[in-house]
Amino acid sequence: MTTVEILYRYSTPPTEAAVFALASTKDVYGIRRLSFDQAARTLRVEYDATRLTPAAVTSLVRQAGLEIDAELPLIPPPTLEAPPAS
Repeated sequence: MTTVEILYRYSTPPTEAAVFALASTKDVYGIRRLSFDQAARTLRVEYDATRLTPAAVTSLVRQAGLEIDAELPLIPPPTLEAPPAS
């Protein structure tokens, strides 16, 4: 098993129906965990990459009714520090 995570940013908060549909995606063989961050408006999906592809996971999330804005990097890019003023 190869565990992989995808992080999505969503545009509008999920409806009750979308939350129930997303909860049922855990019944899909290969989906391991779903976790929401309501403040950041993100959904993190942990899945088995030997069973599912990123495109399949994205399709499952969209079919559940969640409006995805973007797939985000799991590691944020480094911030550039401004040089000290002379």
